[in-house]
Amino acid sequence: MAEKNKKSTSKKPTLKDQIKSLNNDLESEKDKYLRLFAEFENFRKRTSKERIELFKTASKELMSALLPVLDDMDRAMKEFEKDSSVDYTGFKLIYNKFYDTLVSNGLSKIEVSVGTIFDAEKHEAITQIKAPSKKMVGKIIDVIENGYLIGDKILRYPKVVVGN
Repeated sequence: MAEKNKKSTSKKPTLKDQIKSLNNDLESEKDKYLRLFAEFENFRKRTSKERIELFKTASKELMSALLPVLDDMDRAMKEFEKDSSVDYTGFKLIYNKFYDTLVSNGLSKIEVSVGTIFDAEKHEAITQIKAPSKKMVGKIIDVIENGYLIGDKILRYPKVVVGN
């Protein structure tokens, strides 16, 4: 009988202890759930950003591939404008549609004009030639290729000739 008293007096969890233990377990599970939920939200946001960046990169690559075509069309337009005997209305319509399509997809031309001070951050110097006058030293003499932006990022720097 002494053994039975020892067993009954041994630590048997009380109802309060069980409730406290269950509450601790519940808090632990809630914490795990909240952390997992936050981790999932971060994953969702990250994959969304990655998807957007992927589309931007694909768009940037396509625009880069189309720039030589645009350059050729620009040169053709200049040649057509020199010769007034040629009717180039159809070509002009195609050119405008092509250019407008590129612009509507985020392409914008970097405006550079002759006489602008050369800035290595904004321009790519192809060559330097003797300036026709002292005021043209360090300035752009000619624009060889136009530069373009896609969004706010430079896709291609304008290629220029600088006077020295």
